[in-house]
Amino acid sequence: MRGMTLATPPFAPKKPHTFSHHGLSVTDDYAWLRDPGYPEVTDKDILGHLEAENAWFEARMGERKPVIDNLFTEMRARIKEADKSVPQKDGNFLYWIEYEEGAEYKKWWRRPVGSPDDGSADELILDEVALADGVEYFRLGAIAVSSDGTKLAWSVDDNGSERFTARIKVIATGEVLADEIPGTLSGLIWVKNDTGLVYSLANENWRTDNARLHWIGQPLENDVELYHEDDEGFRVGAALSANEQWLIISTGDHETGETRLVPAHDPLAEPILVKARQKGVEYDVDERDGVLYIHTNDTHENFRLATAPLGNPGEWTTLIEGSDEFYLTGFELFRDFYVVEGRVRGLDRIEVRYYDDPARIEPIEFPEASYEASLGDNPEWAMTVLRVGYESMVSPASSFDYDVATRSLKLLKVQEIPSGYDASLYETARLEIAARDGTLVPVSVVWRKDRAAINGQGGGPLHLYGYGAYGIAIGPGFSTTRLSLVDRGFAYAIAHIRGGDDLGRAWYKAGKLEARTNTFNDFVDVAKGLIDRGFTAAGKISISGGSAGGELMGAVINSDPDLWGAVVAHVPFVDVLATMLDADLPLTPGEWPEWGNPIEDKAAFELIQSYSPYDQVKPQAYPPLMVTAGLNDPRVTYWEPAKWVAKLREVKTDSNELILKTNMGAGHGGKSGRFESLKETAEEFAFILWQLGVEA
Repeated sequence: MRGMTLATPPFAPKKPHTFSHHGLSVTDDYAWLRDPGYPEVTDKDILGHLEAENAWFEARMGERKPVIDNLFTEMRARIKEADKSVPQKDGNFLYWIEYEEGAEYKKWWRRPVGSPDDGSADELILDEVALADGVEYFRLGAIAVSSDGTKLAWSVDDNGSERFTARIKVIATGEVLADEIPGTLSGLIWVKNDTGLVYSLANENWRTDNARLHWIGQPLENDVELYHEDDEGFRVGAALSANEQWLIISTGDHETGETRLVPAHDPLAEPILVKARQKGVEYDVDERDGVLYIHTNDTHENFRLATAPLGNPGEWTTLIEGSDEFYLTGFELFRDFYVVEGRVRGLDRIEVRYYDDPARIEPIEFPEASYEASLGDNPEWAMTVLRVGYESMVSPASSFDYDVATRSLKLLKVQEIPSGYDASLYETARLEIAARDGTLVPVSVVWRKDRAAINGQGGGPLHLYGYGAYGIAIGPGFSTTRLSLVDRGFAYAIAHIRGGDDLGRAWYKAGKLEARTNTFNDFVDVAKGLIDRGFTAAGKISISGGSAGGELMGAVINSDPDLWGAVVAHVPFVDVLATMLDADLPLTPGEWPEWGNPIEDKAAFELIQSYSPYDQVKPQAYPPLMVTAGLNDPRVTYWEPAKWVAKLREVKTDSNELILKTNMGAGHGGKSGRFESLKETAEEFAFILWQLGVEA
């Protein structure tokens, strides 16, 4: 490493590497930071450089340690340490999860229905605290109780690689069976009277191209492949129908789907193909009384709900028409009614509907103008009361029971904030800000009502968050960590930019492929609109985003560096061109419908190159930047942020902070555990406060 001491940042050596496609050549001086043995990273020069960057991070942030500790303490004080979920009935038991005082991980409990609520009948079925003991990283992947309630299957990732090992135990005795399935990346589905378990393996390229059946008590070599997917861009998953009669095996990518049904009591039976895949058509399926219910975008981009007889599954008849106004995001079947979920003008809507009366529509009403609401855990077929979750930017997360017959909501629990929270001190608004092409972009903002007094008259600091990819909506939900900025005078805004599906499927399509740059322009234009409305000023805006949202961060600091006073990019997808050119990377083939295929399409190559943050780094002043990475991250590989930071160090013309922290024992989600992850948020906020000069 050139000139590396704790007084100066590490500069990675330049080792020019050139590649060509479509007659176009690209030189990448930092391609060497990808270990050729990945996913094993053993190259001493690479590890040495990452460790040097970590040392520089510690040197710069070490001075902020009192602030980080203070932020962590106040964030932790907002979490109820000894906490439990509201029990939910499933069969003969009530199930809930519980955190003990100081515990990073939860415990899973149950008790028989009708037994006293005094702890005497409580049964611990899974102890994450014990499972996580002695490992640097822990993540529970799947958990499933057998239908007879006697056995538990679960899976664990203990290094952040997102390859999970599944195990099975007898609940009553705690005996862990000899069955052990390494390398899973899926749910775990009990079938055939609990004698079999359906799962998917991650192949060598971290793709789930299969659905497999494991017979309990038999060796793994006897496992049966129920389905194999030959298209390398598709992923396979399995689930049970709501009535638990059918195993549903689905395959698809970001724009096309296909589903097969297999009797759950006879998983080796010939699968029923619902409808052969058709490019651009997505669908998902459930079944009731010989009728299939199909949620699909075949006739309208905002989806319709159709039905088909089980005997003729490809003959679809519309039940709920597709609509420009109502974006139908999903449905759930129950014995006596069904529920559809969607969004109207970007706000969540839940409707109860009836099989025997299509005209009878009963929306669940909520009190605020801007909020997030969704069905919670409703595991039984014959539900009469639905568990519903609700929150807003000023209202902590709440659990309700909704009585379908009386159409009434009963509050069960409100998220408790032990250090105190007074919602009346805060104000929220949902704005619309015009992007440069005239499109109105929704923005959710929250701030303290006394903010002007804190900051004086004029634009104070503002934090702007965005994502804008894969059709993932970022709802106006509640956050306890966010309060650490808002209580220091920040306004906090979420830009509902194109690329997400906040306003429907058209909103998503308007931010992908050839329309990708709308996402970046929307974010910049929202920031300028918030300045125009007096919320903040140029240079007083901190921004953050992760993964594809990290790509967003990279794009907007290239295009409009002067707007931002501090930038945090978590596991940022910034080396877009090189990644989309590498078909051997786990995610790449499945990502081409989202970004384009630059291997086959010259126009896609040129477009991606034109906005790829790494490729567009140029000599100019950049805002202060904090970057994170995970050595074991299979989604955004560690070398993307490492290369980006190396190139920025080389060419940027300013002396602003640029720091990179690589978690050497974690993956895409950063550190595990509810408090360990808070430490990383505390570091992020300490960096923002430092760079914006806000009293910590």
